[in-house]
Amino acid sequence: MATQAPSRYDTQREKLAAYFDGTAQKAWIDLTSDAKVSGIRATVRAGRDEMRGTLLGWLPADLRRARLLDAGCGTGALSMDAACRGAEITAIDVAGGLVEIARKRSGTFLGHGRIDWRVGDMLDPALGEFDHVVAMDSLIHYSPADIVDAVAALAANCRRSLLFTFAPYTPMLGAMHRVGKLFPRSDRSPAIVPIAEDDLRQRLACLNDWQIGRSHRVSSGFYKSHALELVRR
Repeated sequence: MATQAPSRYDTQREKLAAYFDGTAQKAWIDLTSDAKVSGIRATVRAGRDEMRGTLLGWLPADLRRARLLDAGCGTGALSMDAACRGAEITAIDVAGGLVEIARKRSGTFLGHGRIDWRVGDMLDPALGEFDHVVAMDSLIHYSPADIVDAVAALAANCRRSLLFTFAPYTPMLGAMHRVGKLFPRSDRSPAIVPIAEDDLRQRLACLNDWQIGRSHRVSSGFYKSHALELVRR
C-alpha cells in the first residue's frame, strides 16, 4: 500500500515546529515576557498585545461553561486571559517547548477557568467541539488556499465564532517575501505569506454556514497582522 505524501499544510507545520523549538525559542520566550528587547522587537510585542486584546474583545465577557480552542497557543497569554473569564480551554501548539513554557507560566494563574495544554496539530478533529476558536498568528505562514482549508477544518468543530489572523499584503511585506524566497537560509523563520484581503474574503465565501463579522488590522513597526471574525449564520 502506497504511503500518502504529506500535504503542504503538514510540511509547513513540521517546519514551524522545528523552528520554534529550535533557533527561535529563546527569542520567542523573551518576546512574550517582560524581558528587555530591542526596539524592533518592542514594536512586535506591542502589536501582538494589541491583537490579543482585539481578539479577546470579540469574545463574550463571560465565558463560563464555554469551550475555547486556542489554536497555536504559543506561550499561552491568550489562553490565560480567556481563562480569567471562566472558559474551558484546549490550548495546542506544534512547538512543545513553547507549550512547556506556557504550562510553567500558568502555574501562578489564578483564573476561574481551566486550561488543557497540548502539543500537536490544531486541526486534529479528536480535540472535539468548541464554542469559540481563536487562531492568532498561527496561519500567517500559509497560502490563501491552505488558510481557507485550515479555517474550514476548524469551523467544522466550532459552534459560535472563529477568530483568526493573516498577514495582510503590503508592498513591503510582498518584497520581503520575494527576497526571502530568492535567498533562503536554513535558520530563517518559515516565510510569512502576505495575503490580499479581498482575495481571502472571496475564498471564505465557500464556507456556507459562516459569515464574516468584525475586521481589524494592527500595524506596529514590523508587526503587521489582520484579524477576521467568522460567525455562524
